[in-house]
Amino acid sequence: MSTGDLNFEVQKLGECRFPSPLQGVRFIGDEERVLYATRLDEIRTAIAHGAMPPSMEAGGPREKLYFDPAQLSCGIVTCGGICPGLNDVIRSIVLSLYHLYGVKKVYGFRFGYQGLVPRYGHQPLQLTPESVRRIHETGGTILGSSRGPQDPAEMAKRLAELGVGILFAIGGDGTLRGAQKISEAAAQQGFKLSVIGIPKTIDNDVSFVQKTFGFETAVAEARRAIYAANTEAEAASNGIGLVKLMGRDSGFITAYSVLVDSQANFCLVPEVPFGLDRFLAELKQRLERRGHALIVVAEGAGQDLMKGTGERDESGNVKYTDIGIFLRDEINKHFKGCGMPVTLKYIDPSYTIRSVPANTHDSAFCLLLGHNAVHAGMAGRTNMVVGFWSHQFTHVPIALAAAKRKQIDPAGELWNSVLGCTGQPADMR
Repeated sequence: MSTGDLNFEVQKLGECRFPSPLQGVRFIGDEERVLYATRLDEIRTAIAHGAMPPSMEAGGPREKLYFDPAQLSCGIVTCGGICPGLNDVIRSIVLSLYHLYGVKKVYGFRFGYQGLVPRYGHQPLQLTPESVRRIHETGGTILGSSRGPQDPAEMAKRLAELGVGILFAIGGDGTLRGAQKISEAAAQQGFKLSVIGIPKTIDNDVSFVQKTFGFETAVAEARRAIYAANTEAEAASNGIGLVKLMGRDSGFITAYSVLVDSQANFCLVPEVPFGLDRFLAELKQRLERRGHALIVVAEGAGQDLMKGTGERDESGNVKYTDIGIFLRDEINKHFKGCGMPVTLKYIDPSYTIRSVPANTHDSAFCLLLGHNAVHAGMAGRTNMVVGFWSHQFTHVPIALAAAKRKQIDPAGELWNSVLGCTGQPADMR
């Protein structure tokens, strides 16, 4: 998608007529924008073509609100896999609604979008400052989660019955697309509903969002597994440590984890194809030179090397074959065949990583995400996600954020740094 095709305009429910109860803060004007381009040459190119450089609406509190806080009810839903920081975001939204705006009725919908469909029997929780007081100290989500599509019209009807004016949907691209459909269904039913998405993906793969919550915690936890694998490899003759990390289509966790301690010799990610024979040959050369090796692989890497399952999960995502098990078995088979004994230790810390509480930096980030989500909803924005770009909070239409997964650029600075850190060949096909 070229920059000329980007449309960052965010949908609004209508005129904001109610004065904000916030005091002592700097209100953000609707005209305040955050530039999408960060390089001067890109900005100059846009101006040279007679166009304003693409920009996003700035997040933050508005002086006038669309909703009357005294008459407002809100809802929160968490969908997809769990991630460090989910409870932090829930807590931040509830505390912001109660203490900043005086909103007293907040529903917590149980087990994802199933909680918005009455026939599943999941009664919503009443969320209060007291009920969320210490939830940020634990991992997971107090609301539970699920995958799979539900009928948008049915969900919108349920929200209308409960009198919900703002729905905060915390989840990845599938959740965001579902949120967009709920917004559209509510509009078709003549129901004024603000739908605010908070992007949740441990893979950090949401487009037009600099980083997502939980990512930094995931990298910090992955470091522990990589350290353990490297220790095992160094302790054995021809020792090999193999670590599989999360990353279906984007290898950001794997790439950044490799950069932390500069111990890995091979970083394998979905964005950069590799051939099995070439990889095994490089691995053999590494063992002959140094006597040990460390491999870190993202779960979505090397899928072309294996026979796919052909199955899909409840959200419609293709079920990937386990690259970690595949590499473990192929490495052992290869070195057994060439008469070179190796000691391989395989570690898959995926569920351990995603279940831990957020670290301090992620917790602070989650707090600010929740604040900005509430500010956007109170100002009548809808069908949007709270973004973070150039270290500033922004508003991004769901259609843009969910259109395409963000991925590592094989010609970019991050992958260049990984290659310099590992010493692996740029092309292993």
